Amino acid sequence: MYTKEFILSEVNSIRHEIGHDKVNIFIEDIFFNENELWIITEDRPDKSAIIGKGGWVVGKLREKLGLSSIHVESYGDFLTKEYQLKLSKRTIHNLDLKSNALENLEKVIDDRLDNMYAFDFNSYFEKNQFEESENTEAVVALSGGVDSSFSLILAKKLGFNPKAITIDSGTIILPNQYKNNIKLLCEKLNISHEYIRADYGEIIKESLLGKIHPCGKCSKNTGKLAKEYAKNNEIPIIIFGDMLATGTQCINLQDEGVYRLNLPASLSLSKQEIKSLIREFKLKEFKGFGCPLLYEVHKKYPHLKKYSIQRILRETRSSALEPGEALDLIWSFYKTK
Repeated sequence: MYTKEFILSEVNSIRHEIGHDKVNIFIEDIFFNENELWIITEDRPDKSAIIGKGGWVVGKLREKLGLSSIHVESYGDFLTKEYQLKLSKRTIHNLDLKSNALENLEKVIDDRLDNMYAFDFNSYFEKNQFEESENTEAVVALSGGVDSSFSLILAKKLGFNPKAITIDSGTIILPNQYKNNIKLLCEKLNISHEYIRADYGEIIKESLLGKIHPCGKCSKNTGKLAKEYAKNNEIPIIIFGDMLATGTQCINLQDEGVYRLNLPASLSLSKQEIKSLIREFKLKEFKGFGCPLLYEVHKKYPHLKKYSIQRILRETRSSALEPGEALDLIWSFYKTK
């Protein structure tokens, strides 16, 4: 429907209209699917030129073409994702672990590799349905946030027959609005869920005294408790919503008989892709980081915001977050008063 030449002409016209400098832009390829357009640029500077300052150019292009969304990606980013996906597949394939659901995950990775530019999870699972395991093959650590919710949905669709658990350390870490998401999602997916009460008092105390940034110890404790639950219930896999541990680190042996699978990372996903799959479940989204403890730490000890920002920058470098999304998250810290 659209050609590279047409898109370039429209982009240059919009850049001229809004007073942006004239630059040479190179497009590698374009793909159109229903009401969405993917523009694949040769490199990141070309991507930046099409997006424009503050997303102004691509926003006006979307309005002009009457599309629901336009995705702009650089070819180099896809090469990185392709390499990560191949490493993920090799790592999963070489595991000494029999699991039909993991074989299904390998198939999804293969299909994603075949359609790198325009892979869409919603349409994919409309056409591909996997048989669910008779036994529970995985327990999903569910916080009620975007990444863990995606992981539970995908675990269900892949046939893991998952069980969901949530480490409940009190409302200062797990606020009630996240519990509402957990209840809604588990009911819609017909998945068994269990809260595990845990005492994070020492972490909370040290954080509110400014001695530590809470995320590291909180995450470590959650992982430890989830592993204990999996071992005690003879469930071979714990699934987390980690987006950074891609490739060879997407799954690893935590303890004898228990593996940790970072499901979004195994598929080298972006935050936008994750949100597209969970949108149909109408979960409440929260701006910034939803942890009240982290909010209080940022408010009392502004210098500790640095460690939260470092996490955001790591996700941005890995292409899990778009720069605009990263800026919104960082800006949310500076609305903390």
